[in-house]
Amino acid sequence: MKTGIQSLLWILCIFFAYKIYDSINGPIAFNNIKTERYAKVISKLKDIGNAQAAHKDVLGYYSDNLDSLVAFVDTAQYTLTQKRDSSYLEFDRVYRIDMLREVIVIDTLGFASVKDSLFGDSERYKNMMFIPVNGQEDKRFTLNTDILDNNGYRLPVFEVKVSKEIILHDQDKYLVALEKEVISVDGVNGPEITLGSLTEVNTSGNWPTTYDSAKE
Repeated sequence: MKTGIQSLLWILCIFFAYKIYDSINGPIAFNNIKTERYAKVISKLKDIGNAQAAHKDVLGYYSDNLDSLVAFVDTAQYTLTQKRDSSYLEFDRVYRIDMLREVIVIDTLGFASVKDSLFGDSERYKNMMFIPVNGQEDKRFTLNTDILDNNGYRLPVFEVKVSKEIILHDQDKYLVALEKEVISVDGVNGPEITLGSLTEVNTSGNWPTTYDSAKE
């Protein structure tokens, strides 16, 4: 009986030791996994943001479809221009003399591939719509666009996002719930990782600058 009690106590000691270890090591492991996955997701969001900026520069609006955005990168070209000052004489009917007029002349120098300008030899843009997390590779970022009216000016905006719950799908549910409620200067605030906005002209992400300074 004494041996049985001692065995039970040993089992309880090991169990509680494991629980203490897990309570300390669990959040550390979670943060490491979270940081690694967020970095991969943010890298893809930056690629989408750069492609959207090119789409607006060339066509004047943002793409509302990620497949169409990939097709745009594949085929579109920038127009390379140069601005220069010029002048000419024009007869002024009021003063009845030739007067000097100054103008800005825009010359077309050529064209440059959007794909080569943004991605060089890399073809990673072809999969930039998919979530880069094991077990979630078939899931896509959510993309929406809109037009804002600002004192009569129509301003195109876009927002691309993914839920933290998708990124951390295989992690401790309690820690994921806490992460979705984060409000911090050095954290990714809110339940999603987001680039852009549908309510204001903003093409920034909701992540801290530490993810921008990290090497890709």
